[in-house]
Amino acid sequence: MFPTPIEKRPRSAQITYQALVPLALIMWLLPLIAVALFSIRPLTDFTNGNYWGLPSSFEFFTNYGKVFLESDMPQYMMNSILITVPTVIGAVALSCMTGFALGIYRFRGNLIIFFMFIAGNFVPFQILMVPVRDLTVSAGLYDTKLGLVLFHIAFQTGFCTLFMRNFIRALPFELIEAARVEGIAEWRIFWYVVMPLMKPAIAALSVLIFTFIWNDYFWAIVLTQGPDAQPVTAGITSFNSQFVAQYHLMSAGSIVAALPPVAMFFLMQRHFIAGLTLGAVK
Repeated sequence: MFPTPIEKRPRSAQITYQALVPLALIMWLLPLIAVALFSIRPLTDFTNGNYWGLPSSFEFFTNYGKVFLESDMPQYMMNSILITVPTVIGAVALSCMTGFALGIYRFRGNLIIFFMFIAGNFVPFQILMVPVRDLTVSAGLYDTKLGLVLFHIAFQTGFCTLFMRNFIRALPFELIEAARVEGIAEWRIFWYVVMPLMKPAIAALSVLIFTFIWNDYFWAIVLTQGPDAQPVTAGITSFNSQFVAQYHLMSAGSIVAALPPVAMFFLMQRHFIAGLTLGAVK
C-alpha cells in the first residue's frame, strides 16, 4: 500500500500536518536560536540569571569583535581549514581509486578487502582512543595538524570507499567494456571515462566529509592540545580559561565555527542533492 497523497487526505489531517511542520522546525532550530541569542548578550545577563529573557543590551559587535581580535579564534579557524581541506582531498581521492578497483575488477578476495575497508566504521572510537594516541605520540605526530589529517584520512577512507564503490557499480559497465575494446589503458578509463561520471558523487561525498571533519570534537581534543594545532571545535573550549567561562563569547565563537559547513552546503547544494539521488529513479 502506498501512502495517501497529502492533497487527498482529510482536511483535519492536512491542518494537523501544516501545524506540526513549523513546530518541528522550531524545536529543531531552538538550540541554534538560543546560541545565537546568547552570542549577542552582555556578560551581565549571565551573572544576573537572565538567560531566556530579552537581552538587556545588544553586544553583537563587541562580542564578535572580542572573538576575532582578542582570542586565538582566527588561528583555530585556520587550523580547521588546514586540517579539513587536505583530509577531504585525500579521503575522496583514495576512495575514488579504491572504489574503482573494487567496483570494476572481479578477483578473488574482492569482498573480503571491501569488508576490511568498511569494518573500521563499526568500531567505537572510544576503544581506539588510547592506541591511536600512543601511535601518534610514538610517531612524533601528536599535537600536529599533519597527525590529525593522516588519522582522519585513514578513518574516513573506509566510509568513502563504501560510498564510491556502490556508486561505481551502478554505472553502465558497457562503457568500460567499450573503452577496453578500443585498447584504452586502465588508468585512462578511470580518468577520462569513470571520473567525469563520478562528479555528483564526489561533490556529495566532499560535503559530507567536510562537515564530519570540521565538526569533529572527540579526536580534536585527544590528538591535539594547543592553539598551534587544535581545530576550532576544540579551540572554543579555550574561552573557559581565557575568558573565565564567558558564555556569550563561547556562543559567538560557536556561531562563527558553524558558518563554513553551512556555507559549503548551500554552495554545493545542487551537486549534493544530485549525488545522493542519482540512480534513485530509473
